[in-house]
Amino acid sequence: MNARPALRQNDYSPIAPPQLGAWSPALSVSVVIPAHGGQDKLGLTLAALAAQTYPDHLMEVLVVDDGSEPPLRLPEIRPVNTRVVRVREGWGISNAVNTGAKAADGEIIQRLDSDMVACREHIEALARWHHVTDFLVTIGMKKFVDAPPVSPRQVFQAGSLGEVFDLAEAVSSSTEATIAKTDGLRKSRNPYHVCTGPTFALPREIFHAVGGLDPTVARGEDTEFSYRLAMHGVVFVPDMDAQAVHLGLPAQHRDRERAVRAVEPYLAHRIPLRRDLRKERGRRWLVPYVEIVLDVTDTSESVVRQAVSAALDGKLQDVVVTLVGPWSRLDDSRRFALSDPCFELRLLRDLFAHDERVRLIDEAAPTPAPVPFRYRGPVDVPLHRATLERMIESVQKDLAGVLVVDLPDGRTARLERTSALGRAVLLADAGADLDDLIDTTHGVRHEPPDRFWPAPAQPEPVTIPAPVQVAVESPEKTLLRRLKSALRPN
Repeated sequence: MNARPALRQNDYSPIAPPQLGAWSPALSVSVVIPAHGGQDKLGLTLAALAAQTYPDHLMEVLVVDDGSEPPLRLPEIRPVNTRVVRVREGWGISNAVNTGAKAADGEIIQRLDSDMVACREHIEALARWHHVTDFLVTIGMKKFVDAPPVSPRQVFQAGSLGEVFDLAEAVSSSTEATIAKTDGLRKSRNPYHVCTGPTFALPREIFHAVGGLDPTVARGEDTEFSYRLAMHGVVFVPDMDAQAVHLGLPAQHRDRERAVRAVEPYLAHRIPLRRDLRKERGRRWLVPYVEIVLDVTDTSESVVRQAVSAALDGKLQDVVVTLVGPWSRLDDSRRFALSDPCFELRLLRDLFAHDERVRLIDEAAPTPAPVPFRYRGPVDVPLHRATLERMIESVQKDLAGVLVVDLPDGRTARLERTSALGRAVLLADAGADLDDLIDTTHGVRHEPPDRFWPAPAQPEPVTIPAPVQVAVESPEKTLLRRLKSALRPN
């Protein structure tokens, strides 16, 4: 396997995978198939896997039985190394996939649905990329067909999918159109969108590094998992040679309106980049949009208070503030409060201890994943209400990895894109400069502070009108006028 190349954004063009049938695989693959019922369709899925061009000794298949009644059994036609793994705790697709991945021995995890029939080259096509480098997620293609009266043996013996399925009547997946429009995802702004569950492959180490699938996500679990993979810095590669058919139309075709509504809460809380799902003001979300990191070591309480208030009072509301300081110094032993050498630090801890939007840590993590953006700046330079909104707007134009704002006193404030940080961490050798790597893969941009810290608006000048000159009669003239009026005949 070659070293990890510094790929730009999601452009995997510099990688040249081996040609199908003209190379010698070396990595082992574990095909994880979550299943709940569907014995007949599972028989077709396993028959197709038994006919794969990938070497038998490098492939195992784990059918994860998620509480099927009656329990699933292995059919006669199946890959050589196939076994059933029973789910003992929990339920659902995410839990089943995680159960299979924990039991897997392969260096590559291939996720496959139990109603998918893959072409002979499917596993080989996706696995070949992982022999070149190890931070890719490869995506297979699928078309939807009505399940025909076909036997597992017919599937096993067929030279191509077209011999047993009417592909002319198949319904193409919407993801294939997206892939075509974005030059095979090379120009996609959010390539994780098309990495849906039925078929994708990734290194086992990366699967576990991001924590596997989230068992609490009942709908859209594949999209949520792919989003976390994107924050980890992976590159998504679709392979048009990895064809498959999905037996039956997806749930969205049966009731699209309900399907969309069912998935919305899960994605709204966990994928902050879906700004269309976070339009309600004043809401709190599970995963914030921005982490604001402030180093408060040896900083006065009043300065920290002002910085935190400014951070939480911005136009952008779904944020979290991380105060970095030596909090671990503090203990609960007997002390004289006013003479405590850690008085200021303890006071800050007690002030923010119960604010759910403020976190106290000793050292910031390498990346804020799954939060998509991180701001770092001097604690004594409070954020303007528009700072974060304008910084994100700036980096989203060209998907820059870091925006550095050069402050007048020589210091800097910066907005970091988590996916770019994740990529740099994956690529970095010990002691490497992460910004140099990010500049190569996503770009680092410097800008002046004026737009992000706009000067206070000057009040409009008030024009005071000239005083009106009112003639005032002397007392003598007033008395004379009244006398003349009184003597005037009626």
